[in-house]
Formats: sequence, structure tokens, C-alpha cells
Amino acid sequence: MLMAGLIPAGAAMTGAYAAAAVLGEDLTGSEMLGGLAASGMTIGSALAILPLARLMSQRGRRPGLLVGYMVAATGATMCMLAAITGWYALLILGMIGVGSGNAANLAARYAAADLAPDVGRARAIGTLVWASTIGAVLGPSIGFGPAKSLASSFGASDLAGPYMLSIALFLTAALVVGRWLKPDPLVVVGGVGGSGSNEGRHLADAARSLAGSTTGRLAVLSMVVGHVVMVGVMTMTPLHLREGAHQLEIIGLVISLHIIGMYACAPVVGWLADRLGPLTVLVTGGLILFVGSEMAGHTSPEDSLGIFIGLFLIGLGWSFGLIASSAILASEFDGPERVRVQGLADVGMTAAGALAGVGSGVVVTFSSYGALAHGSALVGLFPTATVVILQLRARHQRHSTC
Repeated sequence: MLMAGLIPAGAAMTGAYAAAAVLGEDLTGSEMLGGLAASGMTIGSALAILPLARLMSQRGRRPGLLVGYMVAATGATMCMLAAITGWYALLILGMIGVGSGNAANLAARYAAADLAPDVGRARAIGTLVWASTIGAVLGPSIGFGPAKSLASSFGASDLAGPYMLSIALFLTAALVVGRWLKPDPLVVVGGVGGSGSNEGRHLADAARSLAGSTTGRLAVLSMVVGHVVMVGVMTMTPLHLREGAHQLEIIGLVISLHIIGMYACAPVVGWLADRLGPLTVLVTGGLILFVGSEMAGHTSPEDSLGIFIGLFLIGLGWSFGLIASSAILASEFDGPERVRVQGLADVGMTAAGALAGVGSGVVVTFSSYGALAHGSALVGLFPTATVVILQLRARHQRHSTC
């Protein structure tokens, strides 16, 4: 049932996200404000993660996912009204609401690991991430295709179409999870417990546990870096392509291919993490992020092949980092603390992504898309460099004791 809920939720989220920057620019005439509108989803995700994690730690995964999708449907409704009325502020508020759906989808991958054996956690996470592929890939294409035509037939703005689609799909995801996700995975493994009145202390304890784990800190670094590169580059790519006079359908296809990279190979990535170890996969992800960002940065607005390949590789690098890091966190922590640590990690990841989304608009406004992509490529290497440094330091210590 997790998979059945993730498919429509993934389509709803990516359709809404792909339209946000274009709609924001149409409403304001500013690339920077267009990028800010798209980053609203990441901001909303960061704001929703801890409340949803708190709800899950007290009552289970199902209530948290249900609330996340219902708030997202409300946000998509506000975005649709923004497209119809021309009110930019509604778009920002709506995308913040849509971010709650993203927070729910992020939490769902941990639900897959709740019941998985230790040696198969990464594969379980990867399989659930893969389940998002169908919906996530189709979301932008349907939103900029049939949904756009549907909106036009009602006399509404073309860009109201993706949000009409998102409303229906978020509600479908909520229905599936609320009615059929039984028994609750977190309840089954005994991860539910604690009082909301002590939540501040519990979160502080979880933060100390995370700070005391070198592997846990590395996992969070990888998640943060992958999200910064992915959100930063993807946010401004629709505007970069539009500058080259590409049609909305081409922009939708580029985003769809990027999402294929994020999700389609996830079971293989999970298998590699179980087989080779999550650190190896984490290092590889950083290298892939570097190559993908450089390809996108060297592509002019009039061309699209480099953007297609580059965005696919950025999505793939994000997948490598996310799955490896999620497997590490699921193995390092237990019980209710696991949910809180996972929530803190996702907050760090999405908050960094939100800053990247806002910052990407500023960079492109005052410099260029190429500068944004080249800078992102360097950021993508941080986890790889950190692992290499840690291994060299450990080798030096072993030699010193001999």
C-alpha cells in the first residue's frame, strides 16, 4: 500500500514543482521570484518534517502520511487559484503546502525499512523509491500536456492544469494510505511511544545521538549535498530552457528524465548498497553529481541534449546518496529515537534544499545558469572528499600504532 500511495503522490508533487518556476515568472516577470516559488515546496517540506515525525513517533506512519497528503492537496488548490487569479502570494503559500506531500514521501522510505531485515534495508528503501518512478515521471508530462489542455477547456490559465492534476492525485494518495496501510509498520516494530510534552527533550537527545555518530553525520552530509545540488540546478533549468525558446512539453520531458534518474534505478542502487556497503555507494553518488552538473553547465539555452543527460545524472547521483544515507540512519538508530533522528536528518536536507532553491534564483539573476551548475558540481564532491579524508586518516592512525 505504500507503493500504491507513493505513485499518485509522486506525480502530484513533480507536476506541481515543474510548473512553479514558470508560473512564478509569468506572474511577476522575474526569474528570481520564479525560482523562489519553486523553492516554496522545499521550504514547506522542511517545515512539515518535524511535525510529521512527531505525529508518527506518537501514533504511527499512517496518520503522518495521511496528514501530509491532505495538507499538500490544500496547497495544490491554492496554487491553482494563483494561476487563475494571478496572485503570486497564493502560489508561494500553496507550494509551501505542497511541500508537506514531499515530507510525507520522504518519511515513507523509512516505513519501508521498518520491517526489512538488516541486510536488506537498503534494497527495501530502494524498491520503495523506485515505486515513485511511474507517477513522478508522468507528473510533469501530464501536467504540461493533457492537464494543460483541460485547464484551457475551462477557460483557465494553462498553468492551472498541473495543479488540478495535483489536487486529484494527492487526495488519491491520502485515500489509499488512510484506508489500506494496515497494520502500521512503525507500530509493528514497536517504534511508537513517548509523550508530546517531552518532544523537545526527545529531539535534543536525538540530535546528540546524531552528533555523536561519525557515520550518522556523514549520512546527513550526503543527503544535504545531494539535495542542494538537485534542487539548485533543477529549480532554474525550466527557466534556462525557456530562455532558449523551448516549448513547455520539452521542459516537462527534461524534468521527467531527471526524475527517472532519481527513482528508476533505486532498486539497483539499494542492491549495490547492501552488496558493496553504503559508503561506497555514497562516494559514487558524489562523483555522479559532479559529472551531471558539469554537463548541464556546459549546455547553452538553445540546446537540450546536455541538459537531458546532465539532469538525468544529477537525479541518479541524488538517488545514490539518498538511499545509502537512509540505510545508514536506519541501521545506526533504534526505536522512537530512529524516527526522530530520521526527521532531523530530513529537516537538514530539505532546509538546505530550500536555501539552494532560493539561492539558485539569486545566482542566475546576478551571474548565469552555467555558474550555478559549476558551483553545484563542486558541492557535489563534498561527501566523496569527506570519505576519502576519513579513510586516509584511519589508515594513518593504523600505521602510527604499528
